[in-house]
Order: sequence, then C-alpha cells, then structure tokens
Amino acid sequence: MKLYILLGHPDSDSFNGRIIETYINTALQAGHEIRHQQIGQMKFDPILWKGYKVIQELEPDLKTAQENILWCEKWVIIYPIWWGSMPAILKGFFDRTLYSGFAYKYHKNDPFWDKLLKGRSADLITTCDAPKWWIWWQYRDSDLNAIKRATLEFCGFKPVRVMRIDRLRYKNDSERHKILQNVSKFAKNF
Repeated sequence: MKLYILLGHPDSDSFNGRIIETYINTALQAGHEIRHQQIGQMKFDPILWKGYKVIQELEPDLKTAQENILWCEKWVIIYPIWWGSMPAILKGFFDRTLYSGFAYKYHKNDPFWDKLLKGRSADLITTCDAPKWWIWWQYRDSDLNAIKRATLEFCGFKPVRVMRIDRLRYKNDSERHKILQNVSKFAKNF
C-alpha cells in the first residue's frame, strides 16, 4: 500500500514525533511504500489572505504534499489536540492544500459537490492531555468533526480510522512504550 504520513505537530522531537517514527517503521517492515512530511519542517504561509477568492501560489512543500496526497492510497495524520482542535499550522495546511478543484468541486446548480480524493482511506492518530471522555463530552470531539468529517470525508476519504491517545502528560516511560506498541498494532491492521 502507498502511505503518505504527515506529522501535524510542529515539533518533531515531541511524543508525536516518536509516534510517526513507530508508524513509519511498522509500515516499512510490512512492505508498504512510504512518503512522509513533518509540518514543522515545511516552509509555507498558512494564512489564506484572500480566502478562496484567489488561490495563492503554492510553495514547493505544499506542491509536494498535493503530489503525495494524489499518490497515496492511505493518508496518515498524527497531531495533538490544542485548545480543543488541531494546531493552527495544521489547519493552515488544510486551508492552503485542499482547495476547490483539487480536493473537491461544488456543483453549479445544486448544493452538492464532487469528492475529488475518493478512493483513499485515512488514519488519524491524535494525542491529548485530557481524558477521551472529556474531549467527547466537553468538546463533542471537535477535532474529529473538523478533520475527519468536515475535511477528509468531505473530500472523499473513507474509511477514516481514529486512534486517540489521552492523558499523555500523565504517562510514564513504561506507559508511553506501551502506547507505541499499540501504535504499531494500529499501523499493522489495515
């Protein structure tokens, strides 16, 4: 399988960085083809200065990301929950990369759209300090509503699997090692 793996945490030395390493190593051992990018190493302006009235010229890293998205059969995104959502730079990445004509296209005479990235699946691995139940109860899984439903499924990705790692700041080294083992199991189960 062709996998595009994106680290959506700007700090590759974070625990999210260890998660992407684990996922990549597991996928390579299983014989999958891998392309990956780390958002913190990418150079691009995350702001849509004119909204979608004008499509800004894509920087080389965003052009590479689009090539990787078109190439892949599965897109894996690893990110932390900050303020009940994704990091701002990841949101800016989606805004700039997944625009109309590339990821979707609205119909002229009805309220529907074409999902231009259908035929692909996705895995989301997300970390947070709060308990899972709190993210669901207090925020109504706001990050998943934004990324899984309103972004990936809107553009045609299906299925979108989710692995949520909670209470991360309270985990000791042994518990973090077990988390990485579970990430490896998640990566193996396609």
